[in-house]
Amino acid sequence: MMTTLAYRQPPPTARDAALARFSGQALARHARPSRPLLVRVNDAEQEQPIELPAGAVALLMEILEAMAAGRGVHLIPENAELTTVQAAEILNVSRPFLIKLIGEGALPHRKVGKHRRIRMEDVMAYKARIDAERLSVLDQLVAEAQEQNMGYDNT
Repeated sequence: MMTTLAYRQPPPTARDAALARFSGQALARHARPSRPLLVRVNDAEQEQPIELPAGAVALLMEILEAMAAGRGVHLIPENAELTTVQAAEILNVSRPFLIKLIGEGALPHRKVGKHRRIRMEDVMAYKARIDAERLSVLDQLVAEAQEQNMGYDNT
């Protein structure tokens, strides 16, 4: 049982990445969207059936896919309050830059003693906003390049 606020699995070894790829492919053959999955576990010659909720199966598939690609995984509950270091890691920015965002009011927070805490939901909402802004700017650049015939086709 996970009792910590966050769980971090560093990037897998090549062997673990291969095992994740194989396991993910095997699991994908049986997983169905929005339906629980009954898994039988064999351990010390005992067979134990375990029913996994559909959401857990989908999350497991995502974890295996990330591991198969050689990426590490962070698992953080949505209602978690993050430290500035954790929030900066998720946004892939420096801690000083994150503090600046907080100071500008771009990212809500609360104080716990002298420490700032940021809700996971607020971090993800900020990330979604900046990702949408980036896409909009890229779309605008492509449109301008197409208008000026800079090698981009309108089709």
